[in-house]
Amino acid sequence: MDRWSLVLWVLGVLQIANAFWMLFAPESWYLNLPAGVPDTGPLNVHFVRDIGCAFFSSGVALVWAAVTSQVMVRLACVVLAALFLGGHAAVHLFDLARGALGERHWLLDLPGVFAPTLILAVLVVHFGRKVQSPKRRSP
Repeated sequence: MDRWSLVLWVLGVLQIANAFWMLFAPESWYLNLPAGVPDTGPLNVHFVRDIGCAFFSSGVALVWAAVTSQVMVRLACVVLAALFLGGHAAVHLFDLARGALGERHWLLDLPGVFAPTLILAVLVVHFGRKVQSPKRRSP
């Protein structure tokens, strides 16, 4: 397993674990996720479960990218996951910029929202370059 497979595997499993928590215990997720979720508004169980489905889809795409050796498939899976996570991060940035979330959310959102998005952006570029230049090898 190369280093990118490991990164994709870890990110994917974390996304799937978060999705299961959201789908099967939305109240617990809302109250106990260490990201200040109650700061975003009152609990809406249906909405938490809807977003849990998006996290599940993203996680499956990342695990699929981790286990395949086909660069084009890896790129497609990472792009799909990055679309969701990038949009999710953009919503958080928008809420931070307009003052809807307190300044503490810059740090609260860093590990679960911003860092995964940045990692996937790097991987989109990495796999995109590999698709364009198939003779390149990554360590």
